[in-house]
Amino acid sequence: MNKSLRAVYGETLARLGKDHSDFVVLDADVSNSTMSRIFGDSFPERFFNVGIAEANMVAMGAGFSEVGYTPFLNTFGVFLASIGLIGARTYGSYSHMNMKFVGAYGGLSDAFDGPTHHSLEDIAIMRTLPNFEVIVASDALQTEWIVEYALQSPEPMYIRLSREAMVPKYSGKDFAPGKGKVLREGGDVTIMACGVMVDEAMGAADTLAQAGIEARVVDMFFIKPIDRALILESAAKTGAIVTAEEHSVIGGLGGAVAEVLASGGGSFVPQEFVGLGDTHAECGPYGELFEKYNVSADSIAAAAKKAIARKK
Repeated sequence: MNKSLRAVYGETLARLGKDHSDFVVLDADVSNSTMSRIFGDSFPERFFNVGIAEANMVAMGAGFSEVGYTPFLNTFGVFLASIGLIGARTYGSYSHMNMKFVGAYGGLSDAFDGPTHHSLEDIAIMRTLPNFEVIVASDALQTEWIVEYALQSPEPMYIRLSREAMVPKYSGKDFAPGKGKVLREGGDVTIMACGVMVDEAMGAADTLAQAGIEARVVDMFFIKPIDRALILESAAKTGAIVTAEEHSVIGGLGGAVAEVLASGGGSFVPQEFVGLGDTHAECGPYGELFEKYNVSADSIAAAAKKAIARKK
């Protein structure tokens, strides 16, 4: 059985804590959900539950950063990108402090806690902040690498994690900052996805293959900085792009890719967007939400066929 990314995240923090005394972990009273409690159980002197006070948590993190610690700040993504935003903008972005904002329960993965807990705007919000890096994990090994990278990087960053377990995609940690990963080659269309949508993209590619359509699948886990070279290479190679994200289609991965295509000479390439429309989301079983909001593998396959039909 695959581990959830949040469990891998907490275990990685605890493992790194043994050899690194220069980081602290803060949580806004949801450590059983974010799994930061795994670190807290091992290193209680470096773990701080600040209560349901996200803005205060970010301010405390800035204080830790100022005196030389790397703070990992934990709560649901929707609350980091809203209540925590003023601190992220002032301390992380404007003051360029070394702070790691870790948004748990990304997208629709907090399926039953209420519409207020869905995190569907966080990528769009956080990628507009100057100096911030934005990363979305898609499997366990990648999650480990992201935490290791975050610890050694001085940059402020937003890391988005899902509540769910995901299918393993990698056998090693051959990742690089600002670079996507090609998971499947194909010459007819490129599907660029992040997070749990990478699993859906791979499923869509299998469906398309049965119809004689070969899809290139890219895990675009670095949203910012984004891999411009890989986007333009994929556009030239396949002539059609589909972006798939568990996020609003406004301002997220799809918007970032479209910006590259428009500014990099690839604007002639048709692009289809798979994500939630201009809407909030209801609650319910996770898989059923994917069907309702058209972010399933079938939706991606349909978008790929539409993009191919638009080729000149």
